[in-house]
Amino acid sequence: MTDNREKALAYAQENKEKFLDELKEVLRIPSVSTDSAHKDDMLRTAEWMVEKLKELGMENIEIFPTAKHPVVYADWLHAEGAPTVLVYGHYDVQPADPLDLWETPPFEPSLRGDSLHARGASDMKGQVVATMKAIEAIVENGGLPANIKFMIEGEEEIGSPSLVEFMETHKELLAADFCLNADAGMLGKELPSITYALRGLAYFEIHVNGPSHDLHSGLFGGAVRNPANTLMTLIAGMKDADGHIQLPGFYDKIRPIDDDERAELARLPMKEEFFLKQTGSPALWGEKGYTPVEHVGARPTLDVNGMLSGFTGEGAKTVLPAKAMAKISMRLVPDQTPDEVYLQLKQYMEENTPEGVSWEIKIEHGGNPSISEMGGVGVRAMAKAFKDVWGVDPLFKREGGSIPVVGNMQDILGIESVLTGFGLPDDRIHSPNEKQDLPTWYRGIDALIHFFYNLG
Repeated sequence: MTDNREKALAYAQENKEKFLDELKEVLRIPSVSTDSAHKDDMLRTAEWMVEKLKELGMENIEIFPTAKHPVVYADWLHAEGAPTVLVYGHYDVQPADPLDLWETPPFEPSLRGDSLHARGASDMKGQVVATMKAIEAIVENGGLPANIKFMIEGEEEIGSPSLVEFMETHKELLAADFCLNADAGMLGKELPSITYALRGLAYFEIHVNGPSHDLHSGLFGGAVRNPANTLMTLIAGMKDADGHIQLPGFYDKIRPIDDDERAELARLPMKEEFFLKQTGSPALWGEKGYTPVEHVGARPTLDVNGMLSGFTGEGAKTVLPAKAMAKISMRLVPDQTPDEVYLQLKQYMEENTPEGVSWEIKIEHGGNPSISEMGGVGVRAMAKAFKDVWGVDPLFKREGGSIPVVGNMQDILGIESVLTGFGLPDDRIHSPNEKQDLPTWYRGIDALIHFFYNLG
């Protein structure tokens, strides 16, 4: 097996350009899951995944339709006595807007120095292709030492609304010892990382309505309540001056951070300077009593993601708007749930909304937070793989973002996930000019080769 490992690593080295060309192929497909205009592109990307899985020698390949976008499944189950790994990925991407901020077209991959720029280069097509190419190198040089199942979905960027039902109705098909999920990332080029906890997500729209139509602010201003002013006041009251969220019962079920974990998190190279550099913000701010690294991984949030009301065009229009809307997201930590947070938000609105307006909360999507054991077979295999390639032990971290499927897999399939990946903090995921650092990507492929051999 050692000889095969070396042959697979050599194969990956010799085929770097081929691997990169295939990544560029799939990046050219605008698989934007939130936009119905790209429905055909979503199917085209799923079909691209199927073709690559066929080339890997995977079996039982199938595109499963869902209420929105299809799930791609495949497996290879001939490694007797070896563990079974469920490889998770998603082929959908965020919208490219605002287009005018892209230096090169978002769906035409562009090399700039060591980076490949395109929507999806890092999140997550780059990570899916890296996993496939690692498996290709192994398959071409003696065969897989572990059993593999693939589940690649097309709805992660919209909260995976179809995936829970898919997993619940395909439990036997998806049965595995653990999941490999490369949708996390690294803290730096020389800082390989494994994520052991993820925040959840609850996303809402709050609508406040006042008069039956927009009014002249001179004729009626001061006589009726302004929905925009009211909504801003309500949102402002959701946090106090110390950053503590004021929804009733919001902190009741939160699992505290113990002293040992706080000490481990303090080892991460994510001090104030790190966040200032990555964000471009003139100063940091967060919940009193916690450090920035705890703010972004171990504490819940409540943030306005967008607001809309009244006249927003060029110039002036003296209008008193009839309605106002805000999009609000909350990042959740163990043991919060989106359903409970919705009830807390609803109670806050009931108790604090004044007379003269009506309101409505629309639930967009959500996902549970998750936290995993750090001593499982998959984590040990990945940690050794990072040591083999980077020469250092990986950092263990909490991730501030949400990957709902991780918690869902724990609940539905009874398996935990090895969360890793080869994206970097400055990859601008979800923003214009998203990129993937290619030297890190190639090392990631090598690490995944080691990972699969370590399982065998």
